[in-house]
Amino acid sequence: MKVLIVDDEEIERIGLSTILTRNFPNIEVKQSRNAQVAIDMIETFLPDLILMDIKMPGMNGLDAIKLIHSKFPQIKFIMITAYAKFDYAQTALKLGVKDYLLKPSKTSEIIKTVGEALKQIEEERVLLATSTQQYNVLKKALPIVEADVVTQLLFDHVHNKQTEELIDLFDMKMGKRNFVMSLILPKGSERFYSTIRERIRELECGYVGALYGRQLPIIVFRDGKKTFRSQVVSLARGILTIPNREDRKGWFIGIGNVYESVDQLRQSYQESLIATKDTDLHVNFRFYSDSPPMSTGVNGRNFKELEKRFFEQIRNGQWEEVSKNVMALIRRLETEGRDLLQSQQRVLELLWIASRVLNELGVEHESPLYSSEVLNYRQLQYETDLLLQRLWDSYVNHYNQLEDDTIQQIKQYIIENSHLAVSLESIAEKVSLSPIYISKLFKEQLGVNYITFLTECRIEKAKKLMMDMDKSLKEITFEVGYQDPNYFSKVFKKLCGVSPTEYRRSLMGINR
Repeated sequence: MKVLIVDDEEIERIGLSTILTRNFPNIEVKQSRNAQVAIDMIETFLPDLILMDIKMPGMNGLDAIKLIHSKFPQIKFIMITAYAKFDYAQTALKLGVKDYLLKPSKTSEIIKTVGEALKQIEEERVLLATSTQQYNVLKKALPIVEADVVTQLLFDHVHNKQTEELIDLFDMKMGKRNFVMSLILPKGSERFYSTIRERIRELECGYVGALYGRQLPIIVFRDGKKTFRSQVVSLARGILTIPNREDRKGWFIGIGNVYESVDQLRQSYQESLIATKDTDLHVNFRFYSDSPPMSTGVNGRNFKELEKRFFEQIRNGQWEEVSKNVMALIRRLETEGRDLLQSQQRVLELLWIASRVLNELGVEHESPLYSSEVLNYRQLQYETDLLLQRLWDSYVNHYNQLEDDTIQQIKQYIIENSHLAVSLESIAEKVSLSPIYISKLFKEQLGVNYITFLTECRIEKAKKLMMDMDKSLKEITFEVGYQDPNYFSKVFKKLCGVSPTEYRRSLMGINR
């Protein structure tokens, strides 16, 4: 540590310097004969503690402290004064003055006063180092949490309250109005994922989800200073210029509508996917609002509602319902006397949605395409049924390959790694499944989402560690995977009904 002694009396400076160097061998001491010389020295010497005489020729000590404190608020001060009582003591405390020494002072008083100040500085250093380490851990974990939050917001496989807690913990600010962009990447473009995520983070304009197959969802905050289209065009171009011209082939962005509520982001996501259905355009992006108008169905239910149901039915594996709805649509189009070619296109749009959702779930399959232009509605039904069957077979074959104990593998992985930044992406990599399917599987088979299970694992581990009275609650916080003791305490109390401190007291048989 570095200490600066500022006093116009040379004998005082030498005496203090001698006492400090003899009793505190790990400090570096320098002297200054007045306030102005001290101010000139600070930028190069950067002292941790200044012993400042108050009465000096020229600038007095208190004015010097004010000036130094305004530029270097981290520096601590001990005032040197000949008066036990002084009317500026309250002002001095606000400026970082920790204590004062009377002239003349006993050696023991000097050692005690300076020793306490140095101890406080050391404690603050340790706290700062710990805070910096925690911040770096949080910063490193942020992309993982960010991708999980996007997954939860868009697919609703987790309770909203837990999503809100994650957003609060990582200070993830959502915009008042938001929309979703879906980026479609060709095979081999996965290597650009981290670059895309960094580009969005640099712009501070949204959050990037996990890469599902070839699809990358991005939640974008609406910028009220720009028109919607100018904001999207600027951002789309910023993303599409990441690869070179050759690598850019096959890149396409679909843009959903803007919504006020976070709960409506799922709708914007579905719209963004639908907007990518025709990638053979002269541009590499398309707004959902520019998609051709859809047909109106029976009972006032329009085609967009049918699309929305399709997303959910396919994600849930309700293929009988999917087939029933598609065939009902074909019969309705025939009854309404619709043009056969247009009807074929409408049905193909639904099959295309099914294809996109299967990609989302990590199911590989051939794109659904009619072999030729159909000649009548009966042929349309027949060929549509064949395409649906192929999609269904791909879905079944994919999940038949899963081991029976997949959910147990996932549970065991979470239990063994609960102290780490476990995410849907890390689990997906472990068991070779899509993050969305894992979230869905967990909810269906265990009745809880994976974050709830992860939290329970961490709290149970914390309870066991609390039996070791030599471990502090702060140490336990970090050991079970949390980086913020306050957040850990909040989560613990929510699950256990008591705070960690109260729980530990109960283990010791202490009521209060």
